[in-house]
Amino acid sequence: MAICHIFLPGASLMPTTNSNARINVRLSSDLKQLVEEAAVTVGQTVSDFTISTLVREARQVISDAQITRLSDRDRDIFLAALDSADAKPNDVLKAAARRYKKRMA
Repeated sequence: MAICHIFLPGASLMPTTNSNARINVRLSSDLKQLVEEAAVTVGQTVSDFTISTLVREARQVISDAQITRLSDRDRDIFLAALDSADAKPNDVLKAAARRYKKRMA
């Protein structure tokens, strides 16, 4: 088992007052060698490669969680419901709108 210590200067996804945050990762020697080889392949240090890869993947995970993907059929149904002239907001939707307005005020 290899231990990889990662120093994350300014690479935080959320603002913090501590710029010396650390993440400690344990991985097998084979995985450590793989990471080292990948870093050399792209011309980065192991730390730079690990940080950039980790931050890129974290941002992608967050983005994927925030985006709803619909099939063409579901998109058409959703848009038709939005465009419906007789559509009226129900109590739950009205409450959600009030919460949103309160949060944005």
